[in-house]
Amino acid sequence: MSDGLHSVLTRIYLFGLLEISASLMSQMKLEENIRSCLPEDYTDSQYDDKDLEMLIGLSITLGFFLVELIGFMGGITMFMPFQGLLSTVAHSAAAIALSYFLFDQWPCEWYWYVFGFCSAFPALMEVIYIVGILCFRKGY
Repeated sequence: MSDGLHSVLTRIYLFGLLEISASLMSQMKLEENIRSCLPEDYTDSQYDDKDLEMLIGLSITLGFFLVELIGFMGGITMFMPFQGLLSTVAHSAAAIALSYFLFDQWPCEWYWYVFGFCSAFPALMEVIYIVGILCFRKGY
């Protein structure tokens, strides 16, 4: 394997792990982030609703990462240049954005923008590639 290809594959995997690390840290600091998203005189039901919303979002993020990991480690999309670039950019942006989300106490609604652009879109593209390759024998 050439050095260029090896470094690209390493970066894709590394940035994915960075996003997962930031997502897991978000789980650990979830209570602080939820409290910063709520008004000062919030009720228990408001807290529970926001807690469930964030827990669902973080769980789906991990599920989408698992889909990408299966496609990548299974060799299905490992050598797809656009998917590799998209995953690298999206996961590095997600790691940076989730770090700001953790430490700057961003509003909880902003998490869904990070989720959509940095987790859902790459996972959707991964599924499109997997279906195209496995079902239609289409090479990209």
